[in-house]
Amino acid sequence: MTTTGTATGTGTGVGALLRGWRERRQLSQLQLALRADSSARHVSFIETGRSRPSQEMLLRLADQLDIPVRERNSLLLAAGYAPHYPETPLDDPAMDALRVGMERLLASHDPYPALVVDGTFRVLAANRSLGLLLSGVAPHLLAPPLNAMRITLHPDGLAPRIVNFRQWRRHLLERMEHQISLVRSEPLRELFDEVRAYPEPSTAVDEPEEDITELFPFALPMRVAFEGRVLSFLSTIATFNTPMDVTVSELAMETFLPADAETVAFLQAAVPADR
Repeated sequence: MTTTGTATGTGTGVGALLRGWRERRQLSQLQLALRADSSARHVSFIETGRSRPSQEMLLRLADQLDIPVRERNSLLLAAGYAPHYPETPLDDPAMDALRVGMERLLASHDPYPALVVDGTFRVLAANRSLGLLLSGVAPHLLAPPLNAMRITLHPDGLAPRIVNFRQWRRHLLERMEHQISLVRSEPLRELFDEVRAYPEPSTAVDEPEEDITELFPFALPMRVAFEGRVLSFLSTIATFNTPMDVTVSELAMETFLPADAETVAFLQAAVPADR
């Protein structure tokens, strides 16, 4: 599995990294110290380099700052410690149970589309129904490694068929910006800049907000034109609780639920269940 990279801000020492994460979380030294059962003086000494924190203290501070697992390893390395969390490739035999479990979940979601992505939205696995949705996408976007954001927002991808493209584009860019604010990943930032710069397809329109709200009052759907009809989907995202491996911490399963009866009927007929 490819790494998502780490951006370390203006300093690479453990104190500068810790201060960067604390400021990112908008906490004072005292607030962080109280949460981590420490003192503001000790936190200050760590940030200024006057004190070398123990591995236990760093992990405790990282937990209170909700620092991503990959970044926790970077924090430990900066302090002179070995990484605490392994990064096991998804195709490693040690991941067999996890991989099989995800594949079963994906298959069980048929006839509705579902996929698994990593921290840079690289598609690692998908079910049969997603293939139906991607028919007509340009071959260069379907060549490995597939990227969900490129496929969705590129003019040669799904973009020309997304009926509410501008609304859905805004949603995806906001989602990426939120993730960047949490993980500080340079590859993710580069992907964001790339897809944000894609030209809009000539078909791009905004469906009237009042029409969307009236039809789907509970959540914004992705509405895709397909073979003379419009399929409407609601997106849900699932991640693993308390991951202890870098790879697992960056996995996300996205499932698309039909938002109306017409979409349900079409997919059930188009993607028959395995027998």
